[in-house]
Amino acid sequence: MTEQANNGAAQAEQGAQFSLQRIYVKDLSFEAPKSPEIFRQEWAPSVALDLNTKQKSLEGDFHEVVLTLSVTVKTGEEIAFIAEVQQAGIFLIKGLDAASMSHTLGAFCPNILFPYAREALDSLVTRGSFPALMLSPVNFDALYAQELQRQQAPAQA
Repeated sequence: MTEQANNGAAQAEQGAQFSLQRIYVKDLSFEAPKSPEIFRQEWAPSVALDLNTKQKSLEGDFHEVVLTLSVTVKTGEEIAFIAEVQQAGIFLIKGLDAASMSHTLGAFCPNILFPYAREALDSLVTRGSFPALMLSPVNFDALYAQELQRQQAPAQA
């Protein structure tokens, strides 16, 4: 009976673990090339959002995930502002198979980082005297699935 309890405890210790260690801004930039003239024009913005993630293995079971949000806002043909934030996090992840690890780093971690990146971007934009962007939520699971399909398409062809 004691032997079974010890085996169960050993299996539990070897189970999957996920822990957020730190969230931080890695890079932040803002440019309003046409200010102050842009403030005197009618505000009819068009917003282009570029979203990117990357991950890097650190020592042991630690991983850094960086979510980059780049926004270019134009009014007419003129650029009102360009803003970019690289929101990063350090995560302790262990005990996952390769597919689960890939999904965790490619979708789950960016889901955690996105609200922080959105808030940093809104704060940056409002400090430039522009209206907050209020970006809609992003479905990183769907983006991850699309990326997997894109990578598998050439292999199947």
